[in-house]
Amino acid sequence: MAEFCKVEREGRLWIVTINRPEVMNSLHPAANRELAKAWDDFEADPEAWVGIITGAGDRAFSAGNDLKYQASGGDMRGQPESGFGGLTQRFGLTKPVIAAVNGVAAGGGFVLAAMCDVRIASSAASFTSIFTKRGLVAEHGTTWIVPRLIGVGRALDLLWTSRKIDAREALRIGLVEYVVPPEELVAEATRYVRTLADTVSPATLADTKRMVYAHASLGYPEALRDVDEVQWRAVVRPDAIEGANALLEKRAPRFARLGKT
Repeated sequence: MAEFCKVEREGRLWIVTINRPEVMNSLHPAANRELAKAWDDFEADPEAWVGIITGAGDRAFSAGNDLKYQASGGDMRGQPESGFGGLTQRFGLTKPVIAAVNGVAAGGGFVLAAMCDVRIASSAASFTSIFTKRGLVAEHGTTWIVPRLIGVGRALDLLWTSRKIDAREALRIGLVEYVVPPEELVAEATRYVRTLADTVSPATLADTKRMVYAHASLGYPEALRDVDEVQWRAVVRPDAIEGANALLEKRAPRFARLGKT
């Protein structure tokens, strides 16, 4: 693969880099299809536990749709139905995806960052939804996820005004979880996901991710019933026994891959 998206494997880690720095890592149909395939392959690979997405270079995470390509007459049809490489259908991915936001995240790049599970930003990063300034509405689920990340008032402010915020403000309002120096970004994201891969059961990561997003649209009693079912299944899984033994024996746990027993 990898004319427009570069995929690297580091043990259990899956690193996807949008590789179009000359156009601020903007996306057109071919790039979106590559990105969608990367996530399909990530989900299907039992050896891959945690993913990272970032942009090539130091200017942009992603500027969203490639407007120059579109303005030049490029055919924008043929996009994955879920938009921006399929990552907006985050609930179809059972595994965690971490955004390493290395520069500007604008339009679709803002969407991509918001739709990841955790965001680690370079101190040089910035964020803008931009849609209203193009006569568009906030797209691909941002009206669902952004209020849940930062609250309704702050979400409306960002989505209405399309103003640009820097990494420090993004951290303050809860849009990102960590801010690090630019030269440490990928290393810090890698350390974060490697810790997950080395110490946490992938089955419980998948269960927790599903419940967090599913329960956002459930009432409290319904969420509790779901948790009860999931937690009792987890208690009798081999991972629970392995976790207890690892603690008692003072060693790192050796959890099974997803789909393995």
